Amino acid sequence: MNCREATQLMSASQERELSLSERMSLGVHTMMCKGCHNYKQQMGTLRTITRAYAKGKNEQLENKS
Repeated sequence: MNCREATQLMSASQERELSLSERMSLGVHTMMCKGCHNYKQQMGTLRTITRAYAKGKNEQLENKS
């Protein structure tokens, strides 16, 4: 697996569940590739921040009603 394939799988994992072979290949790649490991962590952080922001916006809208 190369870095392009790894990042594509990381993106796909946001939309669907990866197969066992995809998860294993991605896991091996991210253990060996520091750049992809960092990218995966950054994606997780952005996802957490985005969800927290969306939750806060929803709470603000509910409070206005």
